[in-house]
Amino acid sequence: MSAAVRSPNRFLVKFPHLRQDFAASLVVFLVALPLCVGVAVASGVPAELGLVTGIVGGIVTGLMRGSSLQVSGPAAGLTVLVFEAVQEYGLPALGVVVLATGALQLLMGALKLGRYFRAISVSVVEGMLAGIGLVLIAGQLYSVAGAKAPSSGLGKIAGLPEALIAAARSTEALASVALGAGTIAVLVLWRRLPSKVRTVPAPLAAVGLATLAAAAFGLPVATVEVKGLLGAVQPPSLTAFGDLASVGVLATIVAFTLIASAESLFSAAAVDRLHDGPRTEYDKELMAQGAGNAVCGLLGALPMTAVIVRSAANVQAGARTKASRVLHGVWLLLFAALLPSVLAYIPIPALAGILVHAGAKLVPVRQIVTLWREHRGEALILVVTAVSIVAVSMFEGVLIGLALAVVKTAWEASHVRLDVIDKGAGPVQAYLSGNATFLRLPKILDSLEALPQDRPVEVDLAGLHHLDHACRTALENWAQRHSGAGTEPVKVTSGS
Repeated sequence: MSAAVRSPNRFLVKFPHLRQDFAASLVVFLVALPLCVGVAVASGVPAELGLVTGIVGGIVTGLMRGSSLQVSGPAAGLTVLVFEAVQEYGLPALGVVVLATGALQLLMGALKLGRYFRAISVSVVEGMLAGIGLVLIAGQLYSVAGAKAPSSGLGKIAGLPEALIAAARSTEALASVALGAGTIAVLVLWRRLPSKVRTVPAPLAAVGLATLAAAAFGLPVATVEVKGLLGAVQPPSLTAFGDLASVGVLATIVAFTLIASAESLFSAAAVDRLHDGPRTEYDKELMAQGAGNAVCGLLGALPMTAVIVRSAANVQAGARTKASRVLHGVWLLLFAALLPSVLAYIPIPALAGILVHAGAKLVPVRQIVTLWREHRGEALILVVTAVSIVAVSMFEGVLIGLALAVVKTAWEASHVRLDVIDKGAGPVQAYLSGNATFLRLPKILDSLEALPQDRPVEVDLAGLHHLDHACRTALENWAQRHSGAGTEPVKVTSGS
């Protein structure tokens, strides 16, 4: 008897937080389920592949070290890029792209580059997510209306009025719009309901109510197409690896790696602020994400990132260890294996509504207003990055944002000051201090050329921390011109 009593006690000693983690895993599972399916459908791949990525994110990435409470899976932030990649290169190439992304993340983690992702301008990352959010909203509004979305970001936005007018003339389209709008309304209003009602996660409640409404009223709306878990999983063939010779595929891999890694590590920093447990080990977290993406690639599934919505739900539900995220992956696996036919009842407009709501959360309207008041340069970077992603493409938009951030930093770092002392007789003394770079060259030359032409000049460079080649050459040319006007040669000193 005593041995029988001691056995569970030993189990509880080994897993002291199992009760909290078990309860949290159920909450995260209920949050993740509709999001996994919605992201997959919006990405143009079978719904089951979203579940596969969620399973791998829970079980594979969840078991690895890095961030103990962060939850990974398919994310809305990569939806637009995945859709474009599938449309451009086909579904078989997706596994190769995701596998290569995972390999790059593993390499960067091994080289301890994870910490350097924190050096990426926050404005660029927020602009990237805002651009993704805008394209995601525009694209999913077509799904809400039961229409086909144009391929380009600008085309999606420009075609919305026509699509809505067309929807108003169709009974089926109006039913679809009503269901999508109702889903968004539930998501927005759910947090205002009593706490007992809010024990059910908002995404699950919204999809569940939409599914019941569609079935009860016999609404003529499209539903999720189900192929079965084994039928959806298609590991990349050897011939698919030939796509790695394409410049476009390589650029897509770089974009996947940059966005997935940055989003995951920024999410980790945000999750660390939500709890008092162990802090994130960034290099190990990057390797965990890489291992998960490598497995997803081998299974032909969607890429994964850490997802702040699921991670926050995990922390708020009382999770204490990584067991909660691993268990949530187990629940997703059991659902995909035992109840895949349930997916066939879910209306696509409801999933589109969830993603419209998720896309809206990616657009930091309040942060833009605050930034504009306090740091207009950062606000400009955010807006330009977002607009570039909508107008051009994801990859080019991020590069434009990064380039603008570098230029802004270089401009701010290149402060230079010119002090002129003219005693009325003798040489005019000019003292340069700060950082003289080509960005400040017009200012430096304007000031030097304004000095009296008929007086000797002494230029003291001792106060300069940096003098680049362009400024040095321009300074030498100015000195030659000034000395050639019949005055004494310009005397340049650099101090000790």
